[in-house]
Amino acid sequence: MVKRDRIIRVGQIGCGTVGSGVIRILQDNAGAISRRTGCEIRVVRIAVKDLADARYVEVPEGMLTIHAGDVIEDPEIDIMVEVMGGIEPARSFILEAFAAGKHVVSANKELMSTHGGEILRAAEGAGVDIAFEASVGGGIPILLPLKQSLAGNAVNQILGIVNGTTNYVLSRMTQEGLSFSQAITKAQSLGYAEADPSADVEGRDAAAKLAILASMAFNSRVTLDDVYAEGITGITSDDIAFGRDLGYVIKLLAVAKDEMDGISVRVHPTMIPANHPLATVRDENNAIFVSGDAVGELMFYGKGAGSLPAASAVVGDVISIARNMLSGGHMVGCTCFYEKPIKNMADVVCRYFMIFDVPDRPGVLARIAGVFGDNEVSIKSVIQHGMGKEARIVLITHAVREESLRATVRGLEELEAVNRIVSVIRVEDPEVEEAQGTENRAASRKE
Repeated sequence: MVKRDRIIRVGQIGCGTVGSGVIRILQDNAGAISRRTGCEIRVVRIAVKDLADARYVEVPEGMLTIHAGDVIEDPEIDIMVEVMGGIEPARSFILEAFAAGKHVVSANKELMSTHGGEILRAAEGAGVDIAFEASVGGGIPILLPLKQSLAGNAVNQILGIVNGTTNYVLSRMTQEGLSFSQAITKAQSLGYAEADPSADVEGRDAAAKLAILASMAFNSRVTLDDVYAEGITGITSDDIAFGRDLGYVIKLLAVAKDEMDGISVRVHPTMIPANHPLATVRDENNAIFVSGDAVGELMFYGKGAGSLPAASAVVGDVISIARNMLSGGHMVGCTCFYEKPIKNMADVVCRYFMIFDVPDRPGVLARIAGVFGDNEVSIKSVIQHGMGKEARIVLITHAVREESLRATVRGLEELEAVNRIVSVIRVEDPEVEEAQGTENRAASRKE
């Protein structure tokens, strides 16, 4: 239905960091937004947990309520903004808003990465729009470009730094020589990390974002449970130093690839070449590197979190829906029309960086090389550092299946000639692409 009175009324659930930013942008830029949209966008109701809580933005008292139903059931409200986070009751509130004929804008990565298919189907069934640009990359526009600007491409790969906390921590460890614990403490003091940073440093936050990205990029549903996630808590100064010596930088990388035998989706610490564009992304910034068959390589870069960057994406979605309401159009709905298999992590092909300590005596390297050979793992380069009675071995393998690398690690752990395995970190660079073959990937996309 075309909106005739040129006023779009918005109700919001949640007024924390992001929610306050939404109100502030709509207030500060009201005139420009009205001219760009062709209508007035007016926030009329905000549901919060506690009326007495301090706010980051001034809101008229009469606009606040502690009952989400006051937003959902108000027939005058056209668009509901959900910025409360979590799965429940956010999921129920959104479904109720659809049933009430309301469009919804959400910043909820956890919800969309687990129940995205259900939410999108429910919106379509109700004839309303759901937009969630802020769920990935904060203020970086990425979901709309994947759905519209790059719709003519077969996107085959996404590499992303999509968690500002971990990127800040790794940046401080790399540039200042801090330990992990020192870097996370500094991040917390600056507000870049939560008091409990586990969702960030263990990779769960990035995994949720990657599930959403992969679903859109590859047109096949990927959920949070499909994504292999490994965090950065085990990264040491030695990993960073040896990686630098070999020409690599360590990042917590979100990796999604559309391959012949299925979709590979994984989040883990990764060695990337120092000359790769993602290697220069520092501190709390995010960047998403997209490869398409027609467009080639693109990188989307900017602030990945924070009140105003994330709120910017929310407001952009509100404006898009408002324009559609004026014209009688709709946003692009679910585009997951394939059912591609998700690759088991054991079948992923990668290169590996390894550090292990061994007794410094003749014959040790030969025995170690035998374990690698028995599991058909080829060594690309190896460096030995003497440490008195011990030697530290640093090596990088050629591309190999994860299953073979795991078998090699088990064999080394059982070997008397190995004192301890210090690190195993995946390496992402062009060799893997060459090993898998561009022809196979093209054939997969045509099916």
